[in-house]
Amino acid sequence: MIPFAELLDRLAYTPARNAKLKLLAGYFAATPDPDRGWALAALTDGLPFSFPVRRILAELIEPRIDPELYRLSRDYVGDTAETVALLWPEPDPASQAPTPPRLADIVAELGLIDRNSLGARLASWLDALDPNGRWALIKLLTGAPRVGVSARLAKTALAEWSSRQGTGATIDDIDEVWHGLSPPYLPLFDWLSGKSPRPDISGAPVFRPVMLSHALEEEDLVALDVGQFAVEWKWDGIRVQVASGRGATRLYSRTGKDIGQAFPDIVEGWNAEGVFDGELLVVRQGEVAPFSDLQKRLNRKAVTARMLADLPGHIRIYDALMIGEEDLRQLSFDERRTRLESWHAAARPPRTDLSPMLSLSGKDALLATWNATRGNAIEGLMLKRRESPYLAGRPRGHWFKWKRAALTADCVLMYAQRGSGKRSSYHSDFTFGAWVARSGVDELVPVGKAYFGFTDAELLELDRWVRDNTLERFGPVRRVAPGLVLEVAFDAIQRSPRHKSGIAMRFPRVHRIRWDKPPAEADRLETLERLIET
Repeated sequence: MIPFAELLDRLAYTPARNAKLKLLAGYFAATPDPDRGWALAALTDGLPFSFPVRRILAELIEPRIDPELYRLSRDYVGDTAETVALLWPEPDPASQAPTPPRLADIVAELGLIDRNSLGARLASWLDALDPNGRWALIKLLTGAPRVGVSARLAKTALAEWSSRQGTGATIDDIDEVWHGLSPPYLPLFDWLSGKSPRPDISGAPVFRPVMLSHALEEEDLVALDVGQFAVEWKWDGIRVQVASGRGATRLYSRTGKDIGQAFPDIVEGWNAEGVFDGELLVVRQGEVAPFSDLQKRLNRKAVTARMLADLPGHIRIYDALMIGEEDLRQLSFDERRTRLESWHAAARPPRTDLSPMLSLSGKDALLATWNATRGNAIEGLMLKRRESPYLAGRPRGHWFKWKRAALTADCVLMYAQRGSGKRSSYHSDFTFGAWVARSGVDELVPVGKAYFGFTDAELLELDRWVRDNTLERFGPVRRVAPGLVLEVAFDAIQRSPRHKSGIAMRFPRVHRIRWDKPPAEADRLETLERLIET
C-alpha cells in the first residue's frame, strides 16, 4: 500500500503530463503483480467495488476526535479523505507498530468483506498507515483518486513502459484488448513485458476505441470543400457502441463503460454480430424525446417495466466498425456506410434505425441547414470526410462537429460550493437563478449550476466575492446575497419537474461575469421558459 500511496501523492502534486507519465511508467516497472494491476484499476475506475464510506468514517472518527474540531477541519479542508487522514490518531509509540498492508491484500479482503465488518477492518488499516497511506486507502475505497490521471494517460504510460521492455505495444494496441481483460490485468502485463503473446479477443463483444471529432472552427469552414464530406444531424443523446459476439451483446458508452444493464430492451433484442457506432436516444412514436428523458434511464442498475414503456431506448446507428468478424475500420466512410445500409436492411435489429445522410449542394446550403438546427430541435451537424478510415482517437481534419450557437442568459448567483482536488480551497461550483413573481414579490429560483467557463484569475475573484457576501453556511456550501450577475451560456432548456423552477439547462457554463450589471436587471424565469424546445 505504501508504494501506491506514494504514487498517488506524487501524482497529485505533479501537474505536468510528461512528468505524470514518467511516474506511472516507473511504478509499473518497479511494482510486482498483482499490486500494479490493482493500482492501474484504481486509476482507471476499474475496481470491482466502491463503498459509501462517509458514514463509516464519521462513526470511526467520532470517539477519536472532538466532533467540533472534525467539523471545522472538514469544512476548511473540503475533502473528507484528507481530513480523516490528517486527524486520525497515531498509534501508541510504546506498542508495536502494525505492519502496513499490501495493496493486493487490501483488495482481496475488500472483495469478500461484509459491509458490517468494514468499519473495524478499516480502522485497523488506518492504524497501520501514515497520513499519506490513510488518504490513499480512503480514496481507494471511494473509487475516486482524483490525481489528474485519465484512463488514456494510464494507457499511454503502459505503452511507454512497453517500449522500454522492447515489446513496443502502442496505445491503440492496448486499447484494442483493454475491455477484454479485467483487474489485476495479469495477461496485459505479461504481454507488455514480453512474457506472453497478445491476449486474444477475437469475436468477443468488447469495446473498440472510438473515432472522435474536432469542433468546426472558422478557418475550417473557410477551407471546407463540402463535396468531400458526408453531412449528418448531430443528435442530442449519448454516443454508444454496440458490440455483439460469442453469444453475448454489450452496450458501451463512448468511454467504454458497460451501460447495458440500464437498457435491457436494446441489449436483449439485438440479433446480429458486429460492432456498431451510434447515438442512444429515447424515441416515442418516431419522435426523439428530450435529453432529460434519456437521463432518467442512465446510470441505473435496474429499470422498471414502467420506464421501459414510457422511456423506450433506441439507437440511431451511423457507423460500422465490424460486421460479423470482418473488420471494416480501414475502409473509407462511404464504403462503411454502404455496408452498414445493406446490413441494416437485412438484419433489421429492433429499436434501431440509421442516421440519415443530408444531401447539400454547397456551402450556402450547409450554412442554411446549420442555421435551422435550433428551430428543428437538433444539436447541430456532423461533417465526416468521405475518404476517412475509422481512426481511433481524434485525428485532425477527418470528422468535424458543428454545434448550433449557444444561448445565453443573465442569471443571479445564489449558492457557491467548494470544489474538489485542486479546487478544494475555493468556491468553484456556482448555482444561479432567475427572477419570478411569487405572491406579488420577486424572488430567485435556481435554474442551473456551472463549475467551468472562467479563468483561474476569475475563480480567485469569484471566491473572494462569495466569502465577502455570504449570508448562510451549510458545510461546504454558502448562500450569498443576490448581488452578482453571471452571463451563462447553455445549449438548450428543457422542462424538469425535479427542479423548483420547472426547467433545466443543458450544458450550462459561465460565459462572462457581469460585474457591471445590477441583479434586478437579470433575466426572468418566463424569458427562459420561452426558450424551451418542443
